[in-house]
Amino acid sequence: MVTNGTYERGDLFDPNCGTRLILDRIGDKWTALAVLRLQHGPLRFTELRDGIGSVAPKVLTQTLRRLERDGLLTREVFAEVPPRVVYDLTPMGRSLIGPLTAVSDWAEEHINAITTAQGQYDAGS
Repeated sequence: MVTNGTYERGDLFDPNCGTRLILDRIGDKWTALAVLRLQHGPLRFTELRDGIGSVAPKVLTQTLRRLERDGLLTREVFAEVPPRVVYDLTPMGRSLIGPLTAVSDWAEEHINAITTAQGQYDAGS
């Protein structure tokens, strides 16, 4: 729900709830990987792309633009030849590191159980 340009907490299960937009954004794998990759400090585009691996430059560019628009990262362009562009997390972006690390740790802890369950499910199908 929007009041005076500000979102108020609403029903997360309502398709019109603004919070769902944010969950969609931070639940995107490229967003999570970009934020986690930037946790140790600013990086150039190529360093980000190489560190994340297997992301198309166009997709990474779109992800970074959305994160910048959302206020989660900054993009600084240096007037050099060739131009140097550096990305860094904002304080709000840094606040995502803890939750994303928790999800990443959970995935690491449960990967074997999940792949076993997938194999059992697929064998029964």
